[in-house]
Amino acid sequence: MSEVWIVRSGLVPYEDAVRAQGLLAAARLAGDVPDVLLLLEHPPVYTKGRRSTADELPMGEDWYRMQGIEVRETDRGGRVTYHGPGQLVGYPIVDLGPMGDDVHVYVRNMERTVICALADWGIEAEALDGLTGIWTPQRRKIGSIGVHVHRGITTHGFAVNVDNDLQPFEWIVPCGIEGCQVTSLTRELGAEQDLGEFGTTITSRFAEVYNRQATEVDVADLVGRIDGIEALAAPEAALR
Repeated sequence: MSEVWIVRSGLVPYEDAVRAQGLLAAARLAGDVPDVLLLLEHPPVYTKGRRSTADELPMGEDWYRMQGIEVRETDRGGRVTYHGPGQLVGYPIVDLGPMGDDVHVYVRNMERTVICALADWGIEAEALDGLTGIWTPQRRKIGSIGVHVHRGITTHGFAVNVDNDLQPFEWIVPCGIEGCQVTSLTRELGAEQDLGEFGTTITSRFAEVYNRQATEVDVADLVGRIDGIEALAAPEAALR
């Protein structure tokens, strides 16, 4: 069974996380590290996937910035989404070779990982044909998925609303879906939920679904191995 390092990095600015993923992907391609699953949060930011259109940010980008929310381009698939504190973001840096370089299998497994983790917390969820992400039976979106693959190594990944502010989703067209309702573990369960504990559930399910041996690696140890990813060990780190 192949190993996957689980690295919990806390609150990391989006651009810093993108830069770190690129460096980790290069290290994975070179064989310097095994597969890595980064678990973290972002300060408020809207990210625009490769298929995004201007009407998905109807207020205009400057208006969102005035609300304290960054707007960033990204090379992942998908469209516009929101990230903020209290949302669990997972960035798997994975070699697709053992999956036959099949991106569809990889994404289906990512959906299974999130769906199974939510089930462990008593939330029924599913993936819907023609709609990206993870949904409750009431058609409320609770998780997003968007990936990028270069030279057989993955970056970007998934985001699950745990205990985050949902208002920013109402100011956009999430993932290009008009009338999209967004929810979270806290809203579905009626009480505040713990991000770190849900991250532990995700870790367990990720290892199971992808047939990996999960090893928790301290972020400082990872930073010591790879130059340029120091932002992952910022003082705001809180996923413990």
